[in-house]
Amino acid sequence: MATMTNAALKYKEIISKSYEIKRGSPTLYQLRPKEENIGTLKRRTLGVKNPNKLNKTILLVGETGAGKSTLINALVNFAMGVKWEDDVWFQIVEEEKKEQTQSQTSDVIVYEIFGHEDKTLPYSLTVIDTPGHGSTGGIEHDGRVSQRLFDLFRSVGGVHEINAVGLVLKAGENRLNDRLSYVFNSVVSLFGKDLEQNIVALVTHSPGRTPKNALDALDAANIKCARNDKNQPVHFLFDNCQHEARTEDVEDLEQAYNKAMKGMKQFTDFLQKTAPQKLETTLHVLNERIRLTACIQNLQERIQSMELKQKEIQQTQEALKKYEEGMKSFEGFTIEVDESYKVKEPIESGRWGLFFYEGAVTCNICEENCHFPGCTMALKPSHCEVMKEGRCTSCTNRCPAADHVKQGWRYVTKTKKVKKTLEEVKKKYEENKAQNMGILESLQKEMENLEAHKTESLYEAYNHVVKLEQIALTVVSVSTYVHLDFLIEEMEKKGDTEKVQKLKEMSSKKDNVFIAGFKYMYGKLFSSK
Repeated sequence: MATMTNAALKYKEIISKSYEIKRGSPTLYQLRPKEENIGTLKRRTLGVKNPNKLNKTILLVGETGAGKSTLINALVNFAMGVKWEDDVWFQIVEEEKKEQTQSQTSDVIVYEIFGHEDKTLPYSLTVIDTPGHGSTGGIEHDGRVSQRLFDLFRSVGGVHEINAVGLVLKAGENRLNDRLSYVFNSVVSLFGKDLEQNIVALVTHSPGRTPKNALDALDAANIKCARNDKNQPVHFLFDNCQHEARTEDVEDLEQAYNKAMKGMKQFTDFLQKTAPQKLETTLHVLNERIRLTACIQNLQERIQSMELKQKEIQQTQEALKKYEEGMKSFEGFTIEVDESYKVKEPIESGRWGLFFYEGAVTCNICEENCHFPGCTMALKPSHCEVMKEGRCTSCTNRCPAADHVKQGWRYVTKTKKVKKTLEEVKKKYEENKAQNMGILESLQKEMENLEAHKTESLYEAYNHVVKLEQIALTVVSVSTYVHLDFLIEEMEKKGDTEKVQKLKEMSSKKDNVFIAGFKYMYGKLFSSK
């Protein structure tokens, strides 16, 4: 009772702003941080920031169930100076009901812990908790996580430097399974090369011994991260039992608690010594990945439209050749072709948030989708990631941003059967007569123009991949895996052997571990359909 009384006095102010979850040993309290939104993200702040104090920022990434929530709670208790003998435990991460897990873990949450500087740490903490990679949401879910981080890193009230990227994994991981391989790849592909020395392993559920299996898994994945003097991935050990009821095995629990606090001390010392990294390069990486994806998606849609248009031209050419001998008399003769056209189709994601609007950025001139899906923070097209120096990097004519709109619809190409008279076809011939081109030549020229636009877009996509190779910690990720194969296939059609070789060299870097991760997520994606 005396211990609880002392703890109650020691944490009187904190307890008064919390609510009791469970009385016992230890007594569990739920903290009530201030909640607000940063664009598409949530921020939960405990205490008031002192601008004269240092702040250290940690980004936690890991698969669902790795123990990130428990680790965040442990960081908070360590910062607050909670000891074993206090017999209390505070939680900043809210407990989830099983049926609500999917919805509650769908967003990136930023936790800020202020007002406890100089108790155990000389700095405040900002912890970015990302939803579990490899969850039931699949690749689409993980793509949203990347987009949310991009929004956080570039927003005015967001995060602009990071001290550590913590890959959270269990000590008991004894083999590199497909799921874990995917998680590793998803993490590293987000960052620039300058962040390698800030990436560390945070090993949970640890009994205190060197987690050989987990470290071997990291090595097998060829994950780029900070290394110690033994050339092992820099890692810190944590036990996840600090909040467990001390009704039995109390000595073992206390020993585990002390080991966890030792790991916390080592990790926070690492934060103290490690210089923060600005996120300019990481922003460039994320931006290039977004532009590459948008460019490829736009190109694929254009190729579909081109093929439909080419089919229409071929049908016209065949009809003209068939009736070439009678072309002096156009009256009454018709041909039927499959004519392509575009319509505006509503999209489900077209909605407003507090500081964002999810919609499609489209070009009024080219009638193309320039950025869809994924555009969130851009309140207007000129702010969209696919815009560079005032022009679009995605649409056919690289039109000015002013020629674009951001709305809750996108362009969709459809076809319809259309009958045309040869008089209508002749009009196009008259337009090109000054260039001494006949109707067949005119149609052939149009085919060549379509192919030229396709080639230009293909090389634009290739340039995005080259730029990623220069700045990204790893070029090949699950998100770019399909893009590389698509570009290789299209470049081979062009006969550009130099670029094909370059792309194949990049593609060859995806080893069996990466492919296993790729198969895992796409297997889940296809099995869920």
